Amino acid sequence: MHKRLYTRLPFTCVATILTGLSLWLAATTATAQINGFTGPVLEAISPEREFATSDEHYQYLLDKANGGTKHTWETLPRWDGLWYTAGNNHMDLFIDGGLRGGTVKEGVLTPAYEAAYKERWRQQQEDGQVGYDRLTHCEPAGMPRWLLEPYNHEFINTLNESWFINDFANSIRRIYINKEHTNLAEMNGAHSWFGDTIGFWDGEKLITNTKYLRPADFTRWSPMTSNQLETVETWELKQFGEETRLVVQVTMYDKHAFLKPLNFVYAFRPAPELEEIGYRVQHWECEDSSNSYLDENGLTNFYLPGEPGYKDPRGATLFPELPGQTPDPFSDPTLEQ
Repeated sequence: MHKRLYTRLPFTCVATILTGLSLWLAATTATAQINGFTGPVLEAISPEREFATSDEHYQYLLDKANGGTKHTWETLPRWDGLWYTAGNNHMDLFIDGGLRGGTVKEGVLTPAYEAAYKERWRQQQEDGQVGYDRLTHCEPAGMPRWLLEPYNHEFINTLNESWFINDFANSIRRIYINKEHTNLAEMNGAHSWFGDTIGFWDGEKLITNTKYLRPADFTRWSPMTSNQLETVETWELKQFGEETRLVVQVTMYDKHAFLKPLNFVYAFRPAPELEEIGYRVQHWECEDSSNSYLDENGLTNFYLPGEPGYKDPRGATLFPELPGQTPDPFSDPTLEQ
């Protein structure tokens, strides 16, 4: 019996827990597109034609836009405020029959990645959970998981860069506008969690191309991706009646994982209720407060209070004899002295 019924999250993210839980519950009860309670149904739009590589796809869109729109500060699209994730269709591409009792679609993934995913899906269906999640090691979500992490986001557009921020593990995607890729893999000797992203504006739409990503996954219950994953994304603010959505059409290329490029749609919705109470994106770390670990059986497990290795997220620093050395001023015992 594993101790994975409960996990202690960093206490700085308590304001986001209900958001994440609600979105997770919505996803687990969906039978097709994972839109939950978020309103408009999402539809993935395939490119006008097939492309062999993300480079070819991105260049085609750039040429079609005549080199892109050169915005000024007055015309630059603004996506201010806080945003929630608002659904996606990624499981439709990999599972037949819905999340409960469904089966892995064959002929979508390469044989090696399909076999690996079938085992991951078996664990999810038979055990009710996947045995191992790489976030056990405090790894960032990475791409493409970043696109659906159910926490809070900010989208900051400037003339030369856009910053897309998810407060889960301080995950920031930087989009360099009207630039070419630099091979960070050669500079750093390895790919990175969010790779290198360039982009251009086509009117109100932001077109991006991401390369040089580390191996990751869509979610713990979804397929894995390789170090050859590349994306072409189209970001656009849209209105569905009274509903506002930031919709992302994504084509993913991965010669190790996919038999052909795959098309997805993701969305985000405004979170005015969080802004009204004054919530702000926080720095989120798990080195001091996460009690998950990889056990001897290769499973994600958790240290419980009183066990060796347990870390109290409200505990003191290495200098407990000094006043004010806990991260939680509301329960600091020194305040009572």
